[in-house]
Amino acid sequence: MALTQAAERAALNKLIDYLDENPEEHLDSIMALIDRLVPASVFPAQRAAFSHVIKDRSNWYDLIMKVFDLNPEMRSRLLKTLIVDGNILAWPEQEKARERYECNIPWAILLDPTSACNLRCTGCWAAEYGHALNLSYEDIDSIVRQGKELGCHIYIYTGGEPLVRKGDLIRICEAHPDCAFLCFTNATLIDEAFCDEMIRVANFVPAISAEGNEATTDARRGEGTYAKIERAMDLLRERRLPFGISCCWTRANADAVATEENIDWMIDKGALFCWYFHYMPVGSAAGPELIPTPEQREKMYRFVRAMRERKPLFTLDFQNDGEYVGGCIAGGRRYLHINAAGDVEPCVFIHYSNANIHEASLLDALRSPLFMAYHDGQPFNKNHLMPCPMLENPDILPELVAQTGARPTDLIEPETPGQLRDKTAPAARAWKPVAERLWNDENDPMHDKRANDPTQGMADSDLSKFQHLGHRGYQNGL
Repeated sequence: MALTQAAERAALNKLIDYLDENPEEHLDSIMALIDRLVPASVFPAQRAAFSHVIKDRSNWYDLIMKVFDLNPEMRSRLLKTLIVDGNILAWPEQEKARERYECNIPWAILLDPTSACNLRCTGCWAAEYGHALNLSYEDIDSIVRQGKELGCHIYIYTGGEPLVRKGDLIRICEAHPDCAFLCFTNATLIDEAFCDEMIRVANFVPAISAEGNEATTDARRGEGTYAKIERAMDLLRERRLPFGISCCWTRANADAVATEENIDWMIDKGALFCWYFHYMPVGSAAGPELIPTPEQREKMYRFVRAMRERKPLFTLDFQNDGEYVGGCIAGGRRYLHINAAGDVEPCVFIHYSNANIHEASLLDALRSPLFMAYHDGQPFNKNHLMPCPMLENPDILPELVAQTGARPTDLIEPETPGQLRDKTAPAARAWKPVAERLWNDENDPMHDKRANDPTQGMADSDLSKFQHLGHRGYQNGL
């Protein structure tokens, strides 16, 4: 007989406690115990990967051991929230919602608590937004409650600088102990008192923005920022608190970012993960000159894969790792974004929407015309090294917006999809032959998997798939 969710949670939490007691001795048996409790359909590939890591005792095993060296006052509680509530129990609920509502249901929801920021970083649209807009505590609480109804227990703060709202973010952590909250932050507002609050609530993890060395970071974020980042990392490491790095790589910093020295710096500082984001020329003030060259992008593609084989750091390159998640993950397929004005956007980089959280429910937004166009159109390219409808497939975004009647949501000076396409089209043309060569490389370890991938994608020149996309969304009532 199947366990109730409460019984399953209790049993899985006991497994976390068992593992936490003595991870080196108990890790070898943990996956077999999980397999007895969790249906085989829940994260089968990820479970197989963990089993391999445990058996192989590789650099990823070293990373797991680092996790079990976190602060014991909060470690077990964080793991239970992240692993049990946020993934093992959440995924089946998300799958049920996908089937019931016939739309994308996100694994994570990104939201901007505020448009305020204490920095003005080059190429960041948030720097233009000013300090006027905020999602209230009640707004954020409502978003989380609605998300949990759909099975979503992972929430990621963007901005602005989210830690301008420290007090409210900690209150949300207290109100929702069954959710994990990650925060992209410039780290300049992390102090001793906030570290103590992280220990107390045990479900908040910062991802600190850093781009290469001191020179490249300060060039984009302002003089002295790198020193403040290092101070915040030192505070977190001293308290054995979890954190990672968020790295926006551009033409200006790509060569500094893609170095083993930079990876070793992150590890030495205590980071557990690094998420790489390709620069996007979004916003009227953001020009295409910072888009990395094809040569830099290929170097990053190879660099991240090489580091994953050797270093105890969980790295993801969202533009170059599309094959691991089936292409574009936006539009609610794995995540969506809600800005500080409440506009529900398919992606943090796609500033168009049919719905605002102050006027529509989260589910209504997921079934709005633009989101249904994403649902019906993904993946946007069968080559997952070209996943984005804006960056690598620049003709698709204007078609999506035109078909669905989505309005621009840029808070200062909206740009048309055509203007955005004009900025990304040259880079897309330059990247395409490189992406095709890499994707079809017979010597690549992923080649056989790519060749046998049943995913039905589309060529970036074929827009016929989108001729009907607007209609399904309109039928859903918005």
